[in-house]
Amino acid sequence: MIARLRGVVGRLFDPLAGLLIRLGVSADAVTVAATLGVVVVALWLLPTGHLLAGGIALTVLALGDALDGAVARKAGTTGPWGAFLDSTLDRVADGAIFIGIAAYFWVQLGGTVRSAGVVAALSSLVLGYLVSYARARAESLGFTAAVGIAERGERLVVAITGCYLVGFGLDPWVMVVLLGLLAVASLVTALQRIGTVRRQARAAVGGGAA
Repeated sequence: MIARLRGVVGRLFDPLAGLLIRLGVSADAVTVAATLGVVVVALWLLPTGHLLAGGIALTVLALGDALDGAVARKAGTTGPWGAFLDSTLDRVADGAIFIGIAAYFWVQLGGTVRSAGVVAALSSLVLGYLVSYARARAESLGFTAAVGIAERGERLVVAITGCYLVGFGLDPWVMVVLLGLLAVASLVTALQRIGTVRRQARAAVGGGAA
């Protein structure tokens, strides 16, 4: 669902993409700029407790993440390098967001909620990376693993929603619960991908034996 929404947003950005191309801005430059924006917002606004402002800024930057694809498509520069750069910098952005949330709990709060929030945020980060690695490694071996209930888009939605809810005044435990559920969903997704690749590997061995 998130991937389809990103495609729709990318098409809406076509006029802006055309303007950037005329100004000589490349898709790679857009990718790098968007990632730097996420890093600054996540590591500045979130740890200082400005969750609502951070959530709004991250929403805009997340939607703008489709802009680099629109620029590359209109300029005719789509290819493996752009895909590699985008995927790699996505990991940087994800890391900044969840580290920023963990820093919020550590700096702004105390007691049990601080410890629980830090653990939940970092668990979501690590397990999210596991989900991404499982797919990347599977595809490098010739398998497919684009399955699961918590892909990158869904993980970002949960993290940013938590920022909105607490930013609007809800108890920080709400974000702890959301991040805990996200960590569980990420683990389930990783296991789904492992199981999918396992079945493909068995089928490939059986087919070769036949």
